[in-house]
Amino acid sequence: MNSDKTAATGLYVGLMSGTSLDGVDAVLADFGTSPYKLIASHYLPYPRELSNRLLALQKKGIDELHHAALVGNELTLLYHQAIKALLGKAGNAAESVRAVGCHGQTIRHNPHESYTLQLGNPAMLAELCGISVVADFRSRDIAAGGQGAPLVPAFHDAMFRTPDIHRIVVNIGGIANITDLKPGSETRGFDTGPGNMLLDAWMYRHNGVAYDESGNWASSGQINPQLLDTLLAHPYFGLLPPKSCGREQFNLDWVESNLAGGEPAANVQATLLALSSASIASAIERWCGIPEELAVCGGGAHNSTLLKHLSLLLPNTRIITSDALGIGADWVEAAAFAWLARQNLMGLPGNLPAVTGARGERILGAVYPR
Repeated sequence: MNSDKTAATGLYVGLMSGTSLDGVDAVLADFGTSPYKLIASHYLPYPRELSNRLLALQKKGIDELHHAALVGNELTLLYHQAIKALLGKAGNAAESVRAVGCHGQTIRHNPHESYTLQLGNPAMLAELCGISVVADFRSRDIAAGGQGAPLVPAFHDAMFRTPDIHRIVVNIGGIANITDLKPGSETRGFDTGPGNMLLDAWMYRHNGVAYDESGNWASSGQINPQLLDTLLAHPYFGLLPPKSCGREQFNLDWVESNLAGGEPAANVQATLLALSSASIASAIERWCGIPEELAVCGGGAHNSTLLKHLSLLLPNTRIITSDALGIGADWVEAAAFAWLARQNLMGLPGNLPAVTGARGERILGAVYPR
């Protein structure tokens, strides 16, 4: 690897497909410049059939190992398609890129049982795109006693920390996670609970569309206080960090088990949005202290209703999106996995033990040479 012409390049591709199951985000980042430069980005949506099969794999099923392997290969073909489109936009050849950081698609995350599983075939991806691939970032942290998540706080620390502003970064993807960047203090972070995941699922079930644009449907409903209190009583919210979560804890079966029956669907959507905002704000107040600034990234950054709720719950905090800090809200996680690939190839740790609970810093990921 060190002998070829890619060894000196600072160009890395990052691929992220999260718990929203909506598609893959791809970025081409140059870490050879200071500050780092985002050269190009591309989003490739999943076909609905693929999203449904991924959702089905969240639960036990017949011959699920075979189905998981096939879906992993299908995902890899989409990852390759996203890389080709990305490099086409940038006008860069594959040979100019040192590595691809590929998160894969999480279908099981059980750190309490010492495993996490992300689908994808990194060997196939390296073969298809002719670029080295770094994948399986979470397993080493879990092997060291950590949660394996969230991993983006290390990147947030490298990119967004400032010596004179108490800033918290909140990534609102399917699951929401926060990174506490308090001056003079160790960086901390954890999953706060559901972000867009329940909102998207309820929206699709009742309206047949992938997401609630700007939270408009939620804003048309009325929050059900009793239901909100019941949902906020989930034991996850009371756990001390470090902690992480996923569909294992928060899913539509759980929501429906707490419905009395007959609730207007828009009211449930309004309550699910209140659940996301309240769990984020409560986690901040309880474990971080009120920050001067909250920088929002992920798909939730486009949900104006959700941002309004956060501003009401955190009235003394300035709320911005990560765009104001130089990285578009849609691309922070993909950029983080490009950075984690770089950390691996440079022999540098990618985790923060104070965030994940691991016994120490670890180099994350497995390398599949081109």
